[in-house]
Amino acid sequence: MNRALLIALVLLPTLAWAEVDVVKIPKGAGGVGFLPLVVMEEKKLVEQEAQKMGIKLTAEYIKFGGPSVVNDMLLSGNAHFAPAGPPAFITLWDKTASNMKVRGVAAMTSIPMYLNINAPHLKSLKDLTPNDKIAVTAVKVSIPAIIMQMAALKEFGKADFAHYDPYTVSLTHPDGVAMRLAGNQITAHFTSPPFHQRERKDPKIRTITTSNEIIGGPSTFTMLYSPAKFYEENPKAYAAVLRALQAAVAFINADRRAAAEVYLQSEEGKGWKIDDLMEVLNDPDIRFTTSPENLMTYANFMADVGSIKNRPKAWQDMFFPDIHGVPGN
Repeated sequence: MNRALLIALVLLPTLAWAEVDVVKIPKGAGGVGFLPLVVMEEKKLVEQEAQKMGIKLTAEYIKFGGPSVVNDMLLSGNAHFAPAGPPAFITLWDKTASNMKVRGVAAMTSIPMYLNINAPHLKSLKDLTPNDKIAVTAVKVSIPAIIMQMAALKEFGKADFAHYDPYTVSLTHPDGVAMRLAGNQITAHFTSPPFHQRERKDPKIRTITTSNEIIGGPSTFTMLYSPAKFYEENPKAYAAVLRALQAAVAFINADRRAAAEVYLQSEEGKGWKIDDLMEVLNDPDIRFTTSPENLMTYANFMADVGSIKNRPKAWQDMFFPDIHGVPGN
């Protein structure tokens, strides 16, 4: 046996179990729903948790945004984790059931989304005309897109559940705010805090419905997910990220003002004032939790209308086991 082959065989077990030393996490679409990731980045919580476990690990937070983008990054291997809402996650969970097996890591927030308009003719979704456009973070797979399909199912029946799809256009939250306040190109914006609060400071802007109203209660707004291959090959790195997320959620819930100050110090906090953020963070409808809420409502609806092929029996079917013990639905 030659020397090179012998060395390779000796090193093989080490190489097979070598974990990543950098975890790549997109920051998401922005806003308060991604505050746990901001806290993780600014306070270097992944690095701290890794150090406690006796490993050296760095988290790289990538400035990318909407649900479709982060899903593409995960599929292409350019990210190890993805943050988005339940519809984008459930879509990817279904599509990767026979290969990558993407699973949920944990929820991050439960926050309503708000449909804001300044068009006098709009009193409800049913008043939309062919000239109206609604800005969402991603057509087809974002929370607003699925929420409006749920509304259409109730109003027009299963055959026309996609009734409102042609009215939607993909825009980032900041671009949606700018266009909504300028009063051109889009008629409405289905958005989240703190962008919602910024829009509502304009007296012409009205909220005609919310995600909570349509779905019938609070639901997960943002969550983190990852492929099974990463989970299996990097157990320590995965654990460090999960523990960092749990620590970030605990930090926010323990001191909302301290969390707001962390947000203001970050790149995402530019242009915001502490009082405006505290108004948002003190809203009782805005909650930070790793427990999934109404995930099965989304999954069952998407299975009912044929958007996904696989119907989970319980929310745990879609998540890695580490989080199975938390309350959820």
